Amino acid sequence: MLLASASAVRRAGLELILKQSSSFKLVGAVHSTQMIGQRAAELQPDVILADFDRESPVIAHNGLPVVALIDNPTAAWAAQALRSGVKSILPREAGSEEIVAAIHAAYTGLVLLDPAIAQQMVERVGSATTQIPTSYENLTPRENEVLAMLAEGLANREIADRLGVSDHTIKFHISSILDKLGASTRTEAVTLGLRMGLIVL
Repeated sequence: MLLASASAVRRAGLELILKQSSSFKLVGAVHSTQMIGQRAAELQPDVILADFDRESPVIAHNGLPVVALIDNPTAAWAAQALRSGVKSILPREAGSEEIVAAIHAAYTGLVLLDPAIAQQMVERVGSATTQIPTSYENLTPRENEVLAMLAEGLANREIADRLGVSDHTIKFHISSILDKLGASTRTEAVTLGLRMGLIVL
């Protein structure tokens, strides 16, 4: 586990949470999110716990899962964060149990968002014209998997690699998802999936 926070007080508090859990080993701590990349390359942590400011840029860290703590992030920041490898976004006032659960989820590849942040993202990608269909053809289990990965912001190639299939197969699944949900774009399909409970964040 690598920890990053510009605040010495918060860094100490987060270190205490991590040390109280026997599941984690803290391999290092840095005082700036800008330093994460260099230290992560040196220390090779399994998960990064980062305390962000709203002005902090989100930088991908060689595929390492990131748990982000941030106050009132914009939906645009959250969307960029998810595309950059952040797996969990929690408010800074999150309790120790929430932080520990988020770290475990990130380690296993799951996405976990604070409900208020998730709702903000739904409102951003949604629009007044995006209505939940009164009826739709059920998605297959594989289509549900693909839809969830679209919600993570993964590209076709990344989804194909994760599922061990071809790009062509993923394009077929996405086309089928759009048809079944009556969506015209991937973003609209994700919006509908969130509103209909097909995607669990």
